[in-house]
Amino acid sequence: MSSIIRIPLLFIVFVLLGLAFGFVTFKVLSFSRAVRVPSLYNMSLLEADEALNKSGLYLKIEGEDYDPKIQPGRILRQDIPAGNMVKEKRSIGVVVSKGPRVYSIPLIVNMPLGDAEEELMEKGLKIGKVIKVHSDSVGKNRIVAQKPGPDERPTGSITVIVSLGPPDIAYSCPDFTGKDLEEARQIAQKMGLTVETTGSGSVVASQKPAAGTRVRSGDSLHLELKGETGNG
Repeated sequence: MSSIIRIPLLFIVFVLLGLAFGFVTFKVLSFSRAVRVPSLYNMSLLEADEALNKSGLYLKIEGEDYDPKIQPGRILRQDIPAGNMVKEKRSIGVVVSKGPRVYSIPLIVNMPLGDAEEELMEKGLKIGKVIKVHSDSVGKNRIVAQKPGPDERPTGSITVIVSLGPPDIAYSCPDFTGKDLEEARQIAQKMGLTVETTGSGSVVASQKPAAGTRVRSGDSLHLELKGETGNG
């Protein structure tokens, strides 16, 4: 009876040992198929494919993106960080660089500042610095110069020089009293003064501002007129 019981027990022990051995073997084999992911950053696609093949892995291109530093066609990033352990024959997804984003810089010289800002915004650019200077040739609040220009390498922002108009020069107001109106107009025009008149006649009787007062281009000159010289 004891020998009959012993045989099944031995069989059960044998089966349990086999299962245990199989489990250990499976674990060992499973561990041996785990490989370390190499760094693919800044590699060409060929270099990345070779590096992954050596580790028993595959390359999978998942997209492209702009980058100012990494050359076009090189690996910008990978979905599984370098150094991680993964199973053999797994695909590693990568994003390939398209190089720096290239903008088309428009020519904005002589444009009003507001219009120039709108056009640059449409191109994904912006004005970063505004330098204001006086200019005799470019109207007030218009672009005198830009940096960079249309033929130069684009950057994130543009520096512009904006006109303040002609230099704001101060004058000592001349004495127009007793002068002929036409002569007074010619002198005032050269100084950039706007002439306003009251009264009748062609001779200046009085003026405002008074002679000797500091005036600037664009100021108004009021002249009171009287009859011609010699007519009282």
